[in-house]
Amino acid sequence: MKKLLISPSKMALGEQESQIYQNILKQSTEISLNLMAVKVENHPEDFLGWCYELLDVAKNRINFDLLDDHQLPTVKKLQDLLISAISFLQLKTLRIAPWPVICGFIEQHKDVLALEEQLKLTSYLAPMRSTPLKEMIAEDRLAFTGKHAASLDTSVYNFDVEWFASTKSAKGFHQLLADLPGAFDDALANIPAEGDVSEQDYQAFMIGYLSAFAGTDEKPTLAPATRLLAMRRPDVFTPISNNRLDALCQALGISRLNNRDFERYWSDVVMSIRTMPWFAMTTENGELEEQLASIKALLPCFFYYADKDTADNSNYIKLLNKPVRSSRSGGTKTVRRGKESAEVLVDRALADESIPDHIRDKRDSIIAEVEKGRSVDETIGLMRAIFG
Repeated sequence: MKKLLISPSKMALGEQESQIYQNILKQSTEISLNLMAVKVENHPEDFLGWCYELLDVAKNRINFDLLDDHQLPTVKKLQDLLISAISFLQLKTLRIAPWPVICGFIEQHKDVLALEEQLKLTSYLAPMRSTPLKEMIAEDRLAFTGKHAASLDTSVYNFDVEWFASTKSAKGFHQLLADLPGAFDDALANIPAEGDVSEQDYQAFMIGYLSAFAGTDEKPTLAPATRLLAMRRPDVFTPISNNRLDALCQALGISRLNNRDFERYWSDVVMSIRTMPWFAMTTENGELEEQLASIKALLPCFFYYADKDTADNSNYIKLLNKPVRSSRSGGTKTVRRGKESAEVLVDRALADESIPDHIRDKRDSIIAEVEKGRSVDETIGLMRAIFG
C-alpha cells in the first residue's frame, strides 16, 4: 500500500493533477493505518489508473469494521475526491481526443454508463424538441426538464429522466414551470430547432429565461436552464449539475462557474466544447455513431465517473423493481395520473398496428384504469386476457 500511495510522486503530473494528488494524500493520511492493512498487488503507472485502484481500496477493500466512527467522513471525503479526480481526468481527454477515440470510450463503457437507457431518453425526446412545454402532458414535461416522479409509467418511460443533469433539487424552477410553462417556451423559442445557434440566440434565451422569474421570489439558476437548452439542442448545449461542476471546469481549464454565471456558460463551456477536435470531426459510421453525433454536446456526460452500480441506481430501474405497497385499507397504493396524461399515453399505445380493433374499442375503459395508476401495458394486457 505504501508503494501505491507514493507512486504518483514519480509520475509526470501537471499542476492540476499534483494539487489533486496532494488533497487525496491528505485524506489518506488520516486513515493511513487502515489503508496499510490492505494488500495491493496492482500498481498502475498512470494517474487515472492509480485513482481507480485507490478508489477500489477505499470503497471495497478497506475493513470498515476497524474504522472509528469519526473516520467514516474521512473515507467518504477520500472517495469523493477520487471520483471527482477520475471524472476530471476522463473529461480532460476531450481536449485532444479524436472522434473515433471518443466513440470507442463510450462503446467500451456502455454497460456501466447504462448507455442504452440514456439513448432511449434522447430518442424519446427527439420528436418533441420543438413542442412547447405548455402543450406537453405533465409526464413529458418532467422527462424534458429532468425530474423523476412515481407517476412515470415504466412501460412508456423506460429510462431515467434524470440522466444528463437532474433538476430535482430546483424546486422553485419546477413550481414556476408548472404555473407558467409559456414563459419558458418564450425563452426556448429563441433557440433555433436546427442549424447554427449564435451567441445572440443564446442571449435572447437568457433574457427570456431570466424574465420568467421576474416578479417572483424565486431566483433563476443556471443548471435548470442548461437542461432545457440541452434537450432542445443536444448537439449544441452541454448540461451542467452542481455536483459535477468542479470536474468539468477543471477539465476545461476554466475557473468554477457559479449558479448565476449565464454569460460564462456560453463563452467558457459551450464555446470551449465546440472548439474541441472531436466535436468538429463527428461522423455517422454506423448506428451508434449516428446516435452520438446527433447529441454530441451531451457526450461529456459520458465521461464522468461511473461504475457497476451506476446503471442499477437508475430511477427507472428502481421504479421498475419497487415492491408493491398496500394502503391501510388493504388495497394497493397507486399514483393517480391526470386524465389528459392518461389519454395521451393510451392513445400512443393503441396506435400500435398490432393492437386489435376490439381492444381499441375499449379505449375509455383503458384510460380509466391508467388514470387510476395502472400501467398502460398492464392494462392492455389485462384487456387482451379478458377479451382475447
